[in-house]
Formats: sequence, C-alpha cells, structure tokens
Amino acid sequence: MSGRTRAALVVAAGFAVGAVIAAAIGASAHDGAVVILLAAGGSAGVAIVGSLLVHRLHSRSLRVQVLIIVLASIVAIVAGVLVAAQAMFISGHDVGVLAVILSVSAAVSVAAAVQLGTAFERSTVHVGEMARQLVAPAGVAPLAATTSLPPPVVTGELQRLAAQLAAARADLDAARARAEALDASRRELVAWVSHDLRSPIASIRAMAEALDDHVVDDQASIERYHRSMCLESERLGALVDDLFELSRISAGAIDTDQPLVPLGELVTEVTAAAEVTAATREVRIVNLLDEGSEAMVPMSDFRRVLRNLLDNAVRHTRAGGTVVLDGGIIGRTAVVHVTDECGGIPEEDMGRLFDVAFRGDVARSRDQGGGGLGLAIAKGLLEAHHGSIVIVNHSPGCRFTVRLPVVSR
Repeated sequence: MSGRTRAALVVAAGFAVGAVIAAAIGASAHDGAVVILLAAGGSAGVAIVGSLLVHRLHSRSLRVQVLIIVLASIVAIVAGVLVAAQAMFISGHDVGVLAVILSVSAAVSVAAAVQLGTAFERSTVHVGEMARQLVAPAGVAPLAATTSLPPPVVTGELQRLAAQLAAARADLDAARARAEALDASRRELVAWVSHDLRSPIASIRAMAEALDDHVVDDQASIERYHRSMCLESERLGALVDDLFELSRISAGAIDTDQPLVPLGELVTEVTAAAEVTAATREVRIVNLLDEGSEAMVPMSDFRRVLRNLLDNAVRHTRAGGTVVLDGGIIGRTAVVHVTDECGGIPEEDMGRLFDVAFRGDVARSRDQGGGGLGLAIAKGLLEAHHGSIVIVNHSPGCRFTVRLPVVSR
C-alpha cells in the first residue's frame, strides 16, 4: 500500500469519526458538516505547508525533520480548532482557555518530538557507524552493541538493520580470515613445492653431468646412478601427480560418477600394494576389514584416499611397528580406521594436519619423503563424495577414521 493511499484512508477515517461524534452530541447534519469542513480546511493548509517544508529540508538531520512533522501536526490541529471556534461564535474567554490548553499541549508535544528526534538521530548515527565498519580492517574491533541499538530503541526497522549490518560484519571478518589463511597456505605450498622440485632436479642434473663427463665410468656406479635417477624421476612424477590432483579438487572437477567397487576388495588390493613398501621399512600391515563386504565405494578416489593414508602411516611408523586397518559398514556408511605407531601427533599440529603442504615435526618430515599433500588430497576427495576424515592420538600412534556413504550392490 502506497503512502498516499494510507494518508487518504486516515483522512477518511477522521471524517467518519467526526460525523459519528457530531451525531452523538445531537448536532444537525448541516452543523456537523460545517464544523468538519471548517476544521479540515484550517488544518489542510498547515499540513500542506508542513509537507513542503519536509520535502524542501529532506537533506537535514532526522531530528529536524521529526520536529517539523510534529510542529506541522500541532499547528494544523490548532488552526482547525481555532477556525471552527470562530465560526461557532465561541466567547472570547472560552477561546482564550482553549488557546492556553493548546499552547501547553503543543509545548509538551514539541519537547517530546525533540527527545524522540534525538533518539532517532543517535540510532541512525549508530547504524551509520556500523555500516562504515563494514569496510574497516579486520583488526578494528566492532561496536560493542552488535545485535541491538543503544537505548532507546526507536524503530524495529533500525534494529533489524543494525542486526543485519552486524551479521554482515561477522561474515566479512570470517571471509577475510579465510582469505588470509588461504593466501598463507598458498605461499607455504609454493615454498614447499619449490624445495621439493628443486632437490630431485638438482640431484638428477648432478648425476647426469657426472655421467656425461665420465666422472663415473665403472659399471656398478653407472647402474647405481641409473637407479637413483629413476627414483628421483618417480619422486618428481608423484609430486606432479599430487599437484594435479590438488588442483582438480580445488577446481571442483572431481568426477563423482565413477565406477564402483566392493569395499573389501578395494581395501585388500590397496593393502597388498602397500606391503611392498612396508616390508622395506620393516613395518607390518594388518587388515582386519571383512574382505567379503559387498558395499560399493568409488573405485578411483577411494583407492587414492586409502593409498595416501597407508603411505602416511607406513612412513611414520617405527621399524618393527604395525599398521592396522579395521572398520566396517554402519548403516549406509563405510567406516575405515587406519591406526599407526608414529608416536602421536602434537596437539598444536592437529588443527593443521590436513592443510596443504603442512608437515609437522612428527606428523610429516621432509626426510621421510612426500610432498605434504597426501592428507589434504584425501580430505578433499572424501568431502567431494560427502565423506569425512578425522584423526585422534591412539597410543602408541594415531588413528585416522574415514567415513564415506556407500551403495549396496
């Protein structure tokens, strides 16, 4: 409903109430109509002037505009009453008494308008300050009042606006924090990857130059150099593969519609492949999962998740230690635990363990290989399939718990 429509309805209601009161006091229809029209005529001129003033002074403060509106209303009432009183030939004494009453009432009304206008102005200043703080740096503390206005609360609209601005400030602060964390993670990733690429490249170059310059010419040394170059090349390939996988996850390009495979079959396959590396480190892998599980999981991505977790567990388990896989199907979810004997992870590292390129003193160290991307990739792949991964310290090491929705065969 528009403002003009509301105003017309209010005027119509006033005329109707006036007519009812005139009839109630026994006034004739003619007399009632004359009084109503005189009162309306006297008030209308003042109301029009007041409206023009408000429009003309629209750029002034809210307190000034509220004061003009109240004054216009009071003067309109006074004008209507006085015009009607003169037309009705009311005695001068009665008109004087009426003027006293109107003067006192007008003074009280103006005082209330000034107070209300001040409250309005204070509240709008408060909301304006909240709006300015939306672009303030993250370190600048927000106003103490974030969800309500300082007393008095003058309108529900301003209160809701203040609450929305406070929520927007909180969202912006959270977004800034995420952006800063992402930027720091990106810089850290570039630093780690630069080092991890530089080391095998430098090693391959040095061995290639030694072979070219015939510094090494006996067959045993040539074969050793060849094996080392192959290993460094594989390390480079693995790192590039991890970077590609990570970029695929970050871009949201994970293919969730991929072939499915029974969980038990996939775990057995990944465990058998990891046992070769585990044997060279004198680590034993024990698979306690039911090999006959018929629950279906994404073949490619879940294989990558389990392979990364087993690789991480084997690399950080002491010689002679054991890595255990167990779990099963709970409802419509596959639950797999990977427990190692790494000695535990410091609590301060727990929150960053799945960050890109993070390697804590115990959790991940460069001399044990790996680019620090395996756990981040595992988490990203699981989340793309609506799964999750958590870690807890579990004497004498730690336990990763993977959950992933399954499809029954």
